[in-house]
Amino acid sequence: HEQLLKMMEERMMDVERKLRLVKRLLQDKVNQLKEQLSKNTKADAMVKDLYVENAQLLKALEMTEQRQKTAERKNYLLEEKIANLNRIVRNLASPSFN
Repeated sequence: HEQLLKMMEERMMDVERKLRLVKRLLQDKVNQLKEQLSKNTKADAMVKDLYVENAQLLKALEMTEQRQKTAERKNYLLEEKIANLNRIVRNLASPSFN
């Protein structure tokens, strides 16, 4: 009977050791997952910031492209006016040379 009791105590101690080991492993895993969650949260915030920044850059690019188109149109109109003025100057100068 005493031998059976001793075996049971040894088994209980073995089970307790295994439980402590499992508890330690689970705590390590919990810590690892908490760390990963923290990293994921930071990465998520960075992605959101980049998304906002990207939207702002796209808007700025659209505005810049619109300004460029406007400048090109104005440049074209100025070139036409210069060509017309040159034609007028040539027409005015031609009769005086004749």
